[in-house]
Amino acid sequence: MDAFFASVEQASKPSLRGKAVIVGGLGPRGVVATASYEARVFGVHSAMPMAQARRLAPNAAYLVPRFTLYRAISEQVMALLRELSPLVEPLSLDEAFVDLEAGGAAWDEESARRAGEKLRADIRAVTGLTGSVGLAASKMLAKIASEQAKPDGLRLIEPGTERALLAPMPVRTLPGVGPATGDHLRRAGITTVEELAEAGEDELVRLLGKAHGHALYAMALARDERPVVAEREAKSVSVEDTYDVDIHDRLRVGLEVQRLADRCVRRLREAGLSGRTIVLKVRRYDFSTLTRSETLRGPTDDPVVIREAAARLLDSVDTTGGVRLLGVGVSGLADYTQEDLFAQAMPVPAAEEPEGAVEAVVERAEPVERQWRAGQDVRHAEYGHGWVQGSGLGRVTVRFETPQSPPGRVRTFFADDPALEPADPLPLVSDPCHPPIRLGLPSGDRQGAPPRTPEKAADQASSDPASLPKSWSGTLGGEATSRP
Repeated sequence: MDAFFASVEQASKPSLRGKAVIVGGLGPRGVVATASYEARVFGVHSAMPMAQARRLAPNAAYLVPRFTLYRAISEQVMALLRELSPLVEPLSLDEAFVDLEAGGAAWDEESARRAGEKLRADIRAVTGLTGSVGLAASKMLAKIASEQAKPDGLRLIEPGTERALLAPMPVRTLPGVGPATGDHLRRAGITTVEELAEAGEDELVRLLGKAHGHALYAMALARDERPVVAEREAKSVSVEDTYDVDIHDRLRVGLEVQRLADRCVRRLREAGLSGRTIVLKVRRYDFSTLTRSETLRGPTDDPVVIREAAARLLDSVDTTGGVRLLGVGVSGLADYTQEDLFAQAMPVPAAEEPEGAVEAVVERAEPVERQWRAGQDVRHAEYGHGWVQGSGLGRVTVRFETPQSPPGRVRTFFADDPALEPADPLPLVSDPCHPPIRLGLPSGDRQGAPPRTPEKAADQASSDPASLPKSWSGTLGGEATSRP
């Protein structure tokens, strides 16, 4: 899929189509997950620190990811791939290898091209998005072809042309060559795939070791015998959070670890798995990363057991200087659970109430301001479906539009407005039997509705709905917004 997360956001938000969109963590330590092609013109790319992206593209739309929607669309695409072949190997939400020959979908170049074009058309019809297809005799070459086909294209590497195609490419093109390996080869005078092949297998083994050297030499000769594997067994399940500000309070660190343990358990249960090794990851203020683990007597998906194990692991870590990242994971996975007859999680005995105890006075907690995140789906009782454009200082700005509507109008509400509620994402492709309703207009703008009062009309005035403000964004948790 092409710039998958950003493309989904543009498809679901008409006012962002053709504009720079950047999806990722919006805090000061956030990282870019995906940038639209319009944002890439400014040098923004995946895995870039969000602070750097904001410097390069200050006028882009910065949105939090909506993984629930991304997964739903990914499942639609993977279902189309499985119609082509039983051998589909997903690499991520937006990428997969398919063995067309195994499904009888292709047997020569022409049939492969037809299958690829049909797949692209089916993806657009089902999801409303574009996808790029790479066709080749091996996984490595198919990956390279798909990258060359982006965006919204198809590239077929004909048999016999593979080595000529690879020769001028940089060594980083090959899978398994990261920054460290690339620098090591560059210091040895090897910068292209052709130079990699000319160096010879023995020299690569000397430079990189036996396993890596043999593998890279074979790839430099366009040889890749890796099969498409339909099912990959998960080795671990984990969750982690990076915090905008270092956490110094030990009590809060413990609460965060418990929250992460609960999230990890939910992911375990969604996958129908359990595990016996609990892993705690702590990255401290100085970027030093500590990992602690504890192996239980049997696999479990009990949240109490996993929380207590994570808490015990935390006891062995010094967090005095502050913590910037925490993570909890479970490995040693199994598809069953083993009841612990000896109580892995020991219940805490109830404390005896002292005689003459005085009933505690319960103080009413102050109401917490609702958090609105940039890009979040919302629904207003009067104006319908929209998405959060920015929030802060007790206000939230919403643009009311749907995937099938024209660019919508913008309105600002109090953050605690009872008429505004979080909503589920809308499908990108509408049901043809039920035409979309144009939303985002107040009752006074609908045909046959009573006229608006001057006060309401003035309140609804906004800039051109098809354009963005000069600079706008929202931080995770709605703590700040910039909207001149």
